[in-house]
Amino acid sequence: MNSSREIVDRRLPIPDWGRRRRPLLFSNRQFLLCVSASLCLIFTSLRGAANTPPTPSDTAKKLIALTFDDGPRPWVLKGNSQPGFASPSLLDLLDREGVKATFFVMAWRLAPAADKECLKIDAGITCRQAAEEEHRRGHEIENHTYGHGDFRRMNKRYGEEWILNDIDRASRTIEPITGVKPRYLRPPDWDIWPELAQHIEARGYHVMTKSTSVPPVLRDVDSEDYFCYGKNQSRCPQPSLYDYVLRTITQRERQGLDDQILVFHELPTSVKVLSKLIPELKRRGYTFVTLQKYMEAVAPGRSGGL
Repeated sequence: MNSSREIVDRRLPIPDWGRRRRPLLFSNRQFLLCVSASLCLIFTSLRGAANTPPTPSDTAKKLIALTFDDGPRPWVLKGNSQPGFASPSLLDLLDREGVKATFFVMAWRLAPAADKECLKIDAGITCRQAAEEEHRRGHEIENHTYGHGDFRRMNKRYGEEWILNDIDRASRTIEPITGVKPRYLRPPDWDIWPELAQHIEARGYHVMTKSTSVPPVLRDVDSEDYFCYGKNQSRCPQPSLYDYVLRTITQRERQGLDDQILVFHELPTSVKVLSKLIPELKRRGYTFVTLQKYMEAVAPGRSGGL
């Protein structure tokens, strides 16, 4: 695919960032009801700051942080009609639905050297201009590294410091567009290990993850939309991507999870699915917010890095 990981509260056990996953025995609500009072206090720290209980508006809403990886892709963001690459405008769809999203960008696309590559499918603007448009329309831009290199491969070739510098280079490239340093880092393909995650966190980033060793409310929900684009779609979820995402959310709801971090990519097929999915999720009572707003509501102690 093409991109994530997560920071851990200092009062919680260090998560297992490796490839082997430990199943969580309880949903977050079961955890709150079934474990001893001291551990309940640990969980409730995810729903409210240490001295600031969550307000009714925080807990009453069902929240979705809609996020996109691997951009900016102007031909998807602005839309185009080029044969083989035709796409509705993702930004216009979000505007119509009143949704503010979070874009995890590959920062190499924002450099002048990327203009030629970005304009191969011509939407009339460069990748950097597309990111500027995202920001103007009120969306959040976060860090998906500069070069999108596989962390394990890069570590073997160049060492860990190279990876850390690549992440910081991405932030330095994004900050002039947004005016703020990115708070969140999603590793390519969610592939990371504990020591590296801790070193990234030490630089002030919140690392996004799918790991089962963090509370479910903080895990990325992978749409697997990247399996549904291109020549080989044999792994595209069946009967459809739309049904798969709704089914995944329904399964989480049955576990008492009414807050979701949804991960999509800037792909034409994803825009088409979202044109149906966003209204349906609204009908089910969800409110769409940026990732920062989501974290402020469900995990204020973790919002914006350490």
